[in-house]
Amino acid sequence: MHNDKSSPKMMGRPGMNPGVEKPKDFKGSLKKLISYLKPYYKLIILSLILATISSVLTIIGPDNIKELTNEILNGLMTGINFDKVKSITIFLVSIYLISAVFNYLQGFIMAKVTNKFSKKLRNEIATKINKMPLKYFDSNTYGDILSRVTNDVDTISQTMNNSIASLLGAIVLFIGVTTMMFITNWQMALTGILATLVGFALMMIILIKSQKYFNTQQTELGKMNGHIEEIYSGHNVVKVYNGTNDANKKFDEINDKLFTSSKKSQFLSGLMQPIMSFIGNFGYVAICIVGAMLVIDNKITIGTIVAFMIYVRIFTNPLTTIAQAATQLQSTAAASERVFEFLSEEEMMKEDNQKELTKQEAKGNVIFDHVKFGYNKNKKIIKDFSINIKSGQKIAIVGPTGAGKTTLVNLLMKFYEINSGDIKIDGISINELKRENIHDLFSMVLQDTWLFNGTVKENIIYNQKGITDKEVKEACEVVGLDHFIRTLPDGYNTVINDADSISAGQKQLLTIARSMLEKAPLLILDEATSSVDTRTEELVQKAMDKLTAGRTSFVIAHRLSTIKNADLILVLKNGDIVEQGNHEELIKQNGFYAELYNSQFQN
Repeated sequence: MHNDKSSPKMMGRPGMNPGVEKPKDFKGSLKKLISYLKPYYKLIILSLILATISSVLTIIGPDNIKELTNEILNGLMTGINFDKVKSITIFLVSIYLISAVFNYLQGFIMAKVTNKFSKKLRNEIATKINKMPLKYFDSNTYGDILSRVTNDVDTISQTMNNSIASLLGAIVLFIGVTTMMFITNWQMALTGILATLVGFALMMIILIKSQKYFNTQQTELGKMNGHIEEIYSGHNVVKVYNGTNDANKKFDEINDKLFTSSKKSQFLSGLMQPIMSFIGNFGYVAICIVGAMLVIDNKITIGTIVAFMIYVRIFTNPLTTIAQAATQLQSTAAASERVFEFLSEEEMMKEDNQKELTKQEAKGNVIFDHVKFGYNKNKKIIKDFSINIKSGQKIAIVGPTGAGKTTLVNLLMKFYEINSGDIKIDGISINELKRENIHDLFSMVLQDTWLFNGTVKENIIYNQKGITDKEVKEACEVVGLDHFIRTLPDGYNTVINDADSISAGQKQLLTIARSMLEKAPLLILDEATSSVDTRTEELVQKAMDKLTAGRTSFVIAHRLSTIKNADLILVLKNGDIVEQGNHEELIKQNGFYAELYNSQFQN
């Protein structure tokens, strides 16, 4: 994800929407998929050649079986020529063995290509995620994005592994068998072909009808993953607000749509196998009847009927394979479009020839120069914001919900591009600095805590180099965590994750300790003490004073008691600074800040 030091979800706005299903482009998706396979063309061609040879060898077999049958039948009257029977048998065993080996090799090669391609596709998606603006993740569910990375890529992989080479082999087999059937006897060839044409026509009708259901199936699967991820990540909230019924109702709605689309697509595609099986059996009967009549007229031999029985069996197999491959290609087209749609999403602006500001060089002066911004063009949240902040100052940002407090920090961290105006750090516009560079200049403690699966020490050190055990312990002592950590089974080496039964306050203290180890000139505290009790808040506040010493600090706070010692308090309302000054000055003004402050201490 983005180079965030405190939370993988950043500080984005809520209100994610799965999006509306768009018309699907079957041919376009397959063309994109084929172009992505360009680095593997040589291996794919080799696999196709092996599949073709295997199919050709399979076609040769029945004609030799016909000779073997006739030789044995004739030998019953005059004596069997065992040398000839032996030579035909050896030849048949040889070609079938070679065919099996080539078939295995082509499958092995395609499996290798599939694994490499899947790895490449997932790497591209992972790279793409890091290049996409935060607004994309604000408007799409994480579960739907995850579904594109897992389910859709797996669908493409399975089709490549099972369908590409087998599809060409089936086509070669189909053409070859048809040719051999006509060479052997045109009457019986027409009988076998006409018997299967009905099944082939039905198969094409089914393919056309089922495509839309495969598209819907992939889309609803993404919505299902998104809903489940959302509900289970907020399971406690759902329980507290008795939202189980509503969550289940929405789940049932999505599940019903998924069930309907899956049922229809699988039902239609499932018809192919029994239809082709029936047509194949019907072909056997037709061949036997027509063949018997031709044998009576002495136009063919019994061996020819045996050969045609095998030809008909082989003839229906490629049609079945083609039908199955076509079914898989439909799912692949739907999955490919979702993957390529994601890969073609708008990326963040490229940052070429940018300046660099190191932690050692940075002093922490920040200027907001007539900044204007809105998450959409029609609604501005920050209307005209200007402020000159000196190095080492502690700036508190207060105001009602929706006033633009967190948005200011998002803009400062370059999570979003400002509409107009400029933000400068030590006189350098953030447009001239890389995002990674800006992120390195900040330490962050957010309201939403985040821990990953690892030891306590690893969670505190997260993504920082050269941190000693002594420094980790000192940071934990400052925030009052050391005693708690020593009570854990393995102390600082105890493995924890975000789902462990650690209180919200303890999680917050861990993220504060993490931030204390970051030697960055700028600091952002977004409701950093919101999850701790009053006594812990006092301890954390002292730790914050040490943490903010010598750093330019931006503190977003609803508990106004925690920012009384701020050098400058900015009071925001509807995206504008309505008041500014220190605590005493603002209280004396008896304005909006005084109203907010006093409302927290009434009675």
